[in-house]
Amino acid sequence: MARAKSQYVCSECGGASPKWQGQCPQCGAWNSLLETSVAAAPSDRFASIAPTAEVRTLGDIAAAELPRESSGLSEFDRVLGGGLVPGGVVLIGGDPGIGKSTLLLQALAAMAPRMKVLYVSGEESAAQVALRARRLGVDGQQVRLMAEIGLERILAALQSERPQVAVIDSIQTLYCGELQSAPGSVAQVRECAAQLTRAAKRSGISLVLVGHVTKEGALAGPRVLEHMVDTVLYFEGDPHSSFRLVRAAKNRYGAVNELGVFAMTERGLRGVANPSALFLSRHDTQVPGSCVLVTQEGTRPLLVEIQALVDTAHVPNPRRLAVGLEPQRLALLLAVLHRHAGIATFDQDVFVNAVGGVRIEEPAADLAVLIAIVSSIRDRPLPRGLIAFGEVGLAGEVRPAPRGQERLREAAKLGFSVAVIPKANAPKQPIEGMTIVAVDRLTEAIERVR
Repeated sequence: MARAKSQYVCSECGGASPKWQGQCPQCGAWNSLLETSVAAAPSDRFASIAPTAEVRTLGDIAAAELPRESSGLSEFDRVLGGGLVPGGVVLIGGDPGIGKSTLLLQALAAMAPRMKVLYVSGEESAAQVALRARRLGVDGQQVRLMAEIGLERILAALQSERPQVAVIDSIQTLYCGELQSAPGSVAQVRECAAQLTRAAKRSGISLVLVGHVTKEGALAGPRVLEHMVDTVLYFEGDPHSSFRLVRAAKNRYGAVNELGVFAMTERGLRGVANPSALFLSRHDTQVPGSCVLVTQEGTRPLLVEIQALVDTAHVPNPRRLAVGLEPQRLALLLAVLHRHAGIATFDQDVFVNAVGGVRIEEPAADLAVLIAIVSSIRDRPLPRGLIAFGEVGLAGEVRPAPRGQERLREAAKLGFSVAVIPKANAPKQPIEGMTIVAVDRLTEAIERVR
């Protein structure tokens, strides 16, 4: 019997090296090389990736919108860009127990009456999946189920069953018989994902792969796994909250950074029609340090309450803590507030929180954060019904945010009456029931909300 060869594969980029090194020679990552056993593979295993075709001019190729199949869950369809695409491969990752398998089982049950679906479980037995389906009240009469981790048998089942939609739960549990490394290793994950992707493209199956995540929240395995697939989704949520967020990090068939909001109930996950209500606190009276931001998640405007608390520091180094916002940007904004508005916080602790556990990455939150901080410092509530958005530059200027009109219309629909926005975002036509306060400078914004 031939001795299995050993090589070291980078968990970040998937690059191979014949011997261990502290730094990956391909991507430069440190301590990322893992030992794997490999066996010689047949030389023609990549022959079926795509048929040989003649070289053509791009303008002569007919381009048509790809047909989509609804998953039966409106929020899931929103994140996917309208639904599943035949031949498309979706990778979804999230923390253990957050609801990935529940969401996909519900989606398959909703699609089963109108198309053939297949659920491949590598982590649970068939009895466990059936028990979960009964607990959720899911009708599984038309859902085909297979409990298997052998890649060759799964590929054979895909060829014999010919489903239109298939779910693999999860990619880290599969193993390819041609490789001698253990399931979940870099070589196994990469090879199994590559062969499943080729099978989906060749047969037109909409394939959904479930992936594990690391303790940092990133998808486990080589980064080449994310390059292979068409769509990458992240399942997020606070374990102490019943709400779950599905965010698109990559989508070849739709918008990136789309957000789907779900509520976890006893009967499974349910889409939330008005997610803005989740991120707004209910105060009987106006309180200092609270400002409502209109943020943009993909094509959806969301209203999120930004809360700030400024208190006297009792240590030499005052604390700056941001939950749901970028901590480094908070320090930058406090410096701008001191330099251009004359409001110092060098001897005070500053805490900023985005209500509801949402994570805000766009710089359009700057103006709302600073207005909330000033409100807390002065211990003076903001006017009722006020919203704000806009990026604040280092020179104290207020820069425009994308899709300003959509943000304003969403705020007006929810009953907000005053908007502090960049002058470049001022609407040409008045918005019924809303007073627009357009500003150029941070000092002007602070003066107008007194």
